Amino acid sequence: MSASFHSGSQPPLLYDGYRSTLRRAPSKPLIRLPAALSDLREPVHGWWPIGETDNDLTRQHAEEPQGQRIIVTGQVLDEDARPVTGALVEIWQANAGGRYRHVKDDHPAPLDPHFTGAGRTITDNDGRYEFTTIKPGAYPWRNHDNAWRPAHIHFSLFGSTFQTRLVTQMYFPDDPMFDYDPMFQSIRDDRARQRLVSRFDLAVTRPEWALGFSFDIVLRGDSATPFEDRV
Repeated sequence: MSASFHSGSQPPLLYDGYRSTLRRAPSKPLIRLPAALSDLREPVHGWWPIGETDNDLTRQHAEEPQGQRIIVTGQVLDEDARPVTGALVEIWQANAGGRYRHVKDDHPAPLDPHFTGAGRTITDNDGRYEFTTIKPGAYPWRNHDNAWRPAHIHFSLFGSTFQTRLVTQMYFPDDPMFDYDPMFQSIRDDRARQRLVSRFDLAVTRPEWALGFSFDIVLRGDSATPFEDRV
């Protein structure tokens, strides 16, 4: 699941407006580890099978979570638009009130006891994945004065080894906070930024049940999805 991209299509490791990158960007030369320590050839999901509700975040507890139910689906593709089968796709997100179920999230929004905010699935023969979840809320993130993150879902993709992990985010159409979010704006190429925005899909929408959104993920090439761990 290697990647190659054109300039400006990926978020830089260091971006002044996104303050957390000051701690994440290396200021000294990288240390190369021996290949034997990181060359893990067993499939990431090998012994841990996908459960029945792993891709349905609304059925992981005794009751349904609060919020607007949505379906998110799409394909994982290579640079030639060929489907990538057997990829592990994981997601994590805030609840409808904009709060993560995490000890470090002290945002004064309500926790939902019926929403964990994490799921996973495997792409099928057409490279397709699907999740049922709720639309996450926006939340403050203290990056700058009056800083709020647009509603988003985190995606993590694995190939056959731990070395092939890619991480990205999916946003929702027409969010008014795009212009104010330095994480989104750190991608200089506007066309690349728009590849992080899902589209409303009536064909995916289920009547009287859930709104549908489509979000394809392209691993490489000129149309590649921006990933957080690539320059």
